[in-house]
Amino acid sequence: EYAFDAVTPTVRLNNYAQISRKTIIVSGSQQAGNHAGVSSEMAYGLAKKSKELKRDMESCLTNKVAKAAGSTSAARKLGGLETWISSNTSRHSGGSGAGGGAAPVDGTQRAFTVAMLKSVIQACYSAGSDSNTIMVGPHNKGVLSGFAGRDGARQMGSEKKINVAADLFSSDFGDYKVIPNRFQRDKSAFVIDPEYWSVAYYRDFKQEEVAKTGDAIKRALLVEFTLVSKNEASSGIIADLTTS
Repeated sequence: EYAFDAVTPTVRLNNYAQISRKTIIVSGSQQAGNHAGVSSEMAYGLAKKSKELKRDMESCLTNKVAKAAGSTSAARKLGGLETWISSNTSRHSGGSGAGGGAAPVDGTQRAFTVAMLKSVIQACYSAGSDSNTIMVGPHNKGVLSGFAGRDGARQMGSEKKINVAADLFSSDFGDYKVIPNRFQRDKSAFVIDPEYWSVAYYRDFKQEEVAKTGDAIKRALLVEFTLVSKNEASSGIIADLTTS
């Protein structure tokens, strides 16, 4: 008879779909006017609000706000990227994170170092991850570009160009694309495998006409979405970093 290992049951996780919206109102006179550079004040306003909405979404998706079911007096909230990663972490004293959509606890801040990054990359690799992307805030993107190893680099470039940036980090476990992200918290750096993260839409982007009152046109842009964590152990986080 063969020896059999018991099957470990899978656990279904969940996140809440959050509603984000932008509104715009344009008077009849504004809409009728002949504006410089735009054919329609409403169309121009909607285009701007659409970009604002997408920026808001990225901030929500990468943040540390815990998932919340909401109530009659409070809106639902999705659990952002920082609330899911618990396996491959580097946190300083006082810092902790349970994952599962719960908000992590920030610890004492410390300077970002190459040793921290290498440690989390190795932890991801040992866990079976094929992570390939490092995502950092603006300040720590500059810190990463100054890591030792750049000193001896030789690059061909224009005589008018000074190249001090690092867009690729080569580790013992593969090359990582380095992406700066102005919407995430600068005190956290992520090592991620994008294959195991996605955005799910309960209601896709939608434009709604709002009831007219007086001499004005009203529109609302809304979207209902959430972050999907397919396997948090595919990624890692270096938390509690200094931001200046």
